[in-house]
Amino acid sequence: MTIAGELARRIKAFRYDDIPDTAVTWAKVGILDTIGVTLAGAGEECVSIVKRVQGISEETDSGPCLIFGGGRAKPLDAALINGTASHALDFDDFAGSIGGHPSVPLVPAIIALGEMTGASGRDAINAYVAGFETESRIAHGVNFHHYEKGWHPTATLGIFGTVAATALLLELSEEETTMALALAVSLASGVKANFGTMTKPLHVGHSVKNGLQAALMAKEGFTANPEAFEHEQGFFNVFNGPGNFDADRIFENWADPLDIVDPGLGLKQFPCCGSTHTAINCMLELVRDKGLTPEDAADIEVLANPRRLPHINNPDPESGLKAKFSMHYIIARALMDGRVGLDHFEGDAYTDNNARTLMSVVRVGAHPDMPAESDNQFGAEVIVTTTDGDKLSFRRDHELGRGPANPMSRDELWAKFDDCAQRALPADIILPLFELLESLEALDRVADLTAAMSPPQKKEKVG
Repeated sequence: MTIAGELARRIKAFRYDDIPDTAVTWAKVGILDTIGVTLAGAGEECVSIVKRVQGISEETDSGPCLIFGGGRAKPLDAALINGTASHALDFDDFAGSIGGHPSVPLVPAIIALGEMTGASGRDAINAYVAGFETESRIAHGVNFHHYEKGWHPTATLGIFGTVAATALLLELSEEETTMALALAVSLASGVKANFGTMTKPLHVGHSVKNGLQAALMAKEGFTANPEAFEHEQGFFNVFNGPGNFDADRIFENWADPLDIVDPGLGLKQFPCCGSTHTAINCMLELVRDKGLTPEDAADIEVLANPRRLPHINNPDPESGLKAKFSMHYIIARALMDGRVGLDHFEGDAYTDNNARTLMSVVRVGAHPDMPAESDNQFGAEVIVTTTDGDKLSFRRDHELGRGPANPMSRDELWAKFDDCAQRALPADIILPLFELLESLEALDRVADLTAAMSPPQKKEKVG
């Protein structure tokens, strides 16, 4: 059997009743968090441009699918726009297996298609878990070479999660699912050269739309080569190169445990590149526990796994988007303000004179105890030399967002969701929406969820 065929067989085997309770819980968390950050991203300029090009406005009513923040459209337009919004702020969850963001390739497609097909909350959760497992397991076969070569795995691997999730919602046959996966091989794209620009979130919108389109076209009988993964000019050899992948790893211990459970996803506390988060928490520890202030810092050294450095060692970010990938700026903000928030990347905040002065004493480098091939992919250490000549340091190992090993409390989940949703929705409908998502498995129709996100008029964006 071909790899696409074997994937299709396993995708078709997913049933909600077979999913462990822990996986259901984390799927609901991932969906809830993604809806929150998508609402927050709906008003960003990159999303507005995509909407204008697609001819969609808040008053548009041209299809069955909700556009987050206002309007309705056809499913492929909704997938493109909402997918772009979901990643616009870089506030969405991330995971080590995929080397990127596991939920944004899934949730926009599940919401759009679920609304159109009459899917239930249980259907949505099942599709999410299947999509998460599919994209993560393909990642096992190609990473870290795939990531280091310059591909953006959220898009180039996430598209297969989109196909898996939508294939279940469309009730595709095994053969149709095989064709959709093979077709998606030719629709996968996204390079890291465009990180720090509007194109990065567009990767996700494009990927979600293409994955959904592949499933819809396969349902209509569109064909592709079932050997598109393993062919000598197929996905593995073209994207990774001969000798730089291990296809057998895709099926090793498939769903045992499910990747959503172990290692799981990591929720972002900060709206910037996940590779900076451990260092942020190190700096915040020094601020809280040592009383460190900007005036105290003569030199700040940030040491991390060298795999993290190419896209975060940016001492002079030229925009708010690029500031999300500047360890120098982010560490300066953490020290100055004792937090890192959405407002730090809006407007001309990245040009703040005090931040720029503090950035000049920040140095970023590879940690000697965290080689690229180690298990410590997201560890970091911050070492501060004070104006008095003292050295203060804090180190965190193996941190990857707030996941199964260190979950957010309900209050923390609510605080993030509320902060995000206020940028698109009236305050009085946010808590009911949050509570609806908490009990997603009891929802009869995804359309009831989107109805709860459809205010009479869009609230003006704050900030």
